[in-house]
Amino acid sequence: MTIQEIAKLAGVSSAAVSRYFNNGYISEEKREAIDKVVKETGYSPSPSARTLRTKQSKTIGVILPTLDSWTMGRIVSGIMQILDENGYQLLLAHTGKKQDRELEYITMFGRQQVDGILLLGTEYTGKHKERIRASKVPIVIVGQNFKGCHCIYHDDYQAEYEMTKRLIQLGRSHIGFIGVTFEDPAVGKSRYLGWQDALSAHHHPHCLDYYILADFSIQSGYEKMKELYQKYPNLDAVVCATDHIAVGALHYLKEQNIPVPERILLTGQGDSELASVISPSITTIHYYYKTSGKLAAEMVLKLIAGEQIPVKSIKLSYEILEKDSTKI
Repeated sequence: MTIQEIAKLAGVSSAAVSRYFNNGYISEEKREAIDKVVKETGYSPSPSARTLRTKQSKTIGVILPTLDSWTMGRIVSGIMQILDENGYQLLLAHTGKKQDRELEYITMFGRQQVDGILLLGTEYTGKHKERIRASKVPIVIVGQNFKGCHCIYHDDYQAEYEMTKRLIQLGRSHIGFIGVTFEDPAVGKSRYLGWQDALSAHHHPHCLDYYILADFSIQSGYEKMKELYQKYPNLDAVVCATDHIAVGALHYLKEQNIPVPERILLTGQGDSELASVISPSITTIHYYYKTSGKLAAEMVLKLIAGEQIPVKSIKLSYEILEKDSTKI
C-alpha cells in the first residue's frame, strides 16, 4: 500500500493522509475516513521513508549501565510514558557498567539518526565531556549532575546527610558506612560525603574511619558488612549506599545473630521492593526515579523541537522512609 492508495480508498487527498500520519491538522471527518481505511488494511508508514522525508527517526536512544536494576526500571518507565504520549520509540543500549561501551554508544547513536539521547551514566570523564559536546543530537543526563550538560538528578548528598543525622538523633554513636566507588559522583561520592559531613557536624569524628567500599550487589554487601564488623565490632549503626548492599549486610548480621535494630540500626537507599519485603524491612530513601525519567524525556523532546533551553540542571528532592530496621 502507498499513501496515494490510502488516499483513494478514503476519498481524500494524499496531503491529508500525510498530515494524518505526521499528526498535522485535518478535519475530523477526513481523520475518521483515513482511520477506517488504515484499520481495514493494516497499513503502516515506513519508518525509514519517514526519516528521509522529515529528517527525524522519532526514536530516542537510552544508554543505561544495567538491566537488572529496580532503579533503572523506574527511570525507563518514566521515559517510556512520555515518549509513548509523543509518538516516539525507545532504543535501549546496555553498557554493563563499562565506560568504553558507554562512550561507544554515545558516538554510535549519533551516527544512527536517533533524534536524541538520554544517558543514565555513572561516571563523567574528559572523554565523556568530549563525546557529549561533539554529539549532533541533544543529550540529557539522568541521575548525575554533569557540569555543562542538561541534567536531571537527585539530592544524594543531603539525603545521606539527613539519614545519618537521624541515626545520631536515635542515640547511635558508632555509625559505619558501606559505599560504592567514588568514581560514581552521585551514589559513590555524594552519599559518602553526606555521611561524612553529618558525622563531623554532629561531633562524631571518631566514626570517619568506619567505612568500606562495595560494589552494587547483595553478595558484596554481605562480604563488606563482614569486613567492617570484624574491624569495628563496636558498630551500632550502618548506613548503606544502596538497598541491595543493605540487604546483603542484613543477611550477614542475621547469620551472626546480631539483632537489627536492637543492636545495630541499618539503612539503605532507593526504596526498592526487596528492602520492603525482607524482615526486618529496611529504612531507606525514596528518590523520584520515575519522575526523573519523565522530566528527562520532556527536556530532550523540547531540545529536538528546537526550543532554546539554557543548559539546565534540575535537582529532585527525596523522602526518608522509616522501616523496622531503625525502629527501637
